[in-house]
Amino acid sequence: MITKAELLQFSIAKFTQYGSKHVTLDDLANELGISKRTIYSFFKNKEDLITSGLESLLNEYKEEIDKIITNNSNDTILCVILIYKRGFEYLKYFKPSFLFGLEKYYPKANLLFNNFSKELSKNTIYNLLKKAKKAGNINNDINIELVIKIYFDRVDKLIFKNKSLLELYTEEEVFNHLVIYNLKGITNSTYNNSFFD
Repeated sequence: MITKAELLQFSIAKFTQYGSKHVTLDDLANELGISKRTIYSFFKNKEDLITSGLESLLNEYKEEIDKIITNNSNDTILCVILIYKRGFEYLKYFKPSFLFGLEKYYPKANLLFNNFSKELSKNTIYNLLKKAKKAGNINNDINIELVIKIYFDRVDKLIFKNKSLLELYTEEEVFNHLVIYNLKGITNSTYNNSFFD
């Protein structure tokens, strides 16, 4: 018998790879060798399954963010880089149709994802960059709030706009242009880390 956790893990992998609208509950049940009734014993409907799976994935990422911040608390710019580096590793498994499907068909899951994205950029990244500026690692004339709005809000949408940037360019090239070069541009000449070399 499949567990709820196993069903969540399997379904979110399918939804992110093929798009939530393209994977039916019948598809999941057939591939797992279970009845659709088994899925309904754990989840009210498909949106509940998608939302729970996404929440599980985002909670895993949040735990990794907390570890990154704890392990690198003396260098908050490095924290930002490592957070987005790990985020890119997650996003490369997402097909654009997954995020578009959330927006179009699954409002609860879309709200969850949007709230996570806002929390990440407007609180976590903002506070890390604010600490970096206070420590003297970011130039005094830099408006951190504006940097967040220009470079870090909705990185996920930018990556997946029209044709996925990750399909057109290497992950490293996209990461460098969206994260490294922008951070390099706001730091003072005395700050350095291994990603800036």
